Amino acid sequence: MSEAVADDERSQWDLVYRPRRLIIWSCVAAVVVVAIHATFGYLLNKANFALFGHVFNFGDNGVRNIGDTDQWSILLIGVLEAGAILLLTRPRLRVGSRGVGVRNLIGERFFDWDEIVGISYPEKGWSAWLEFPMDEHIPVLAVRSADGEAAVAAMESFRDLQQRYTSARVDDA
Repeated sequence: MSEAVADDERSQWDLVYRPRRLIIWSCVAAVVVVAIHATFGYLLNKANFALFGHVFNFGDNGVRNIGDTDQWSILLIGVLEAGAILLLTRPRLRVGSRGVGVRNLIGERFFDWDEIVGISYPEKGWSAWLEFPMDEHIPVLAVRSADGEAAVAAMESFRDLQQRYTSARVDDA
């Protein structure tokens, strides 16, 4: 995507919020998972392993037919698990004059302002809810309690923008 299109896309949103801690911890967890799988894949058919001048003897593991394919498969499983963990870096909340865009793990959903009642934080939970009429809601995984003051500021900004845009629609009608 060109920079001009990206700038134009960013300019139509007044608030774009992504979880800070979730992104950091997801990346760390993905690296750890790949490192663990790479280590165990490497050690899968090793009876002796030297590390910093010390020789570790694991003894005979009794398996004779483990090959390179098995080792690479364990690493590939780790990469797939890391990819699943990295899905946690996707949540995003976007708010603009046209409405609200909520992207959780897989896809993004867009809602017009006339569909939305508000945003709240449930008493027991770790992410905010986007509320709709008749007690319906969807989770907003981007606004999480772990982000502390940043999440509170995002909810306040959302409520300010909701008030501005819903009152503008009422005035236009």
